[in-house]
Amino acid sequence: MTAPPHRVCFLLQVRPERLAEYRERHRAVWPDMLAALRETGWHNYSLFLRGDGLLVGYFETPDLQAAREGMARSGVNARWQAEMAPFFIELEGTPDESFRPLEEVFHLD
Repeated sequence: MTAPPHRVCFLLQVRPERLAEYRERHRAVWPDMLAALRETGWHNYSLFLRGDGLLVGYFETPDLQAAREGMARSGVNARWQAEMAPFFIELEGTPDESFRPLEEVFHLD
């Protein structure tokens, strides 16, 4: 029997002056970046953006550590993260290194 996926939700803050460009970049995510996400275990991935730049991310994965490590080894991810980093406020490293998963306190299955 397969374990249920780990649900991950995180917050980041996009610079308000870069919101339009951030949205545009995500209308055309590189095909090789999309493939790398899928191959390393990032599924049902969504980003939600509030008008003030609050970004809420959600994805499911069988193994969060393995998913993060898989992307860390990906050349396309390194290029994507370098291009995306200037969009964010208060990063500690790259965007994918900086997000801290929120604690799930309720789930209706």
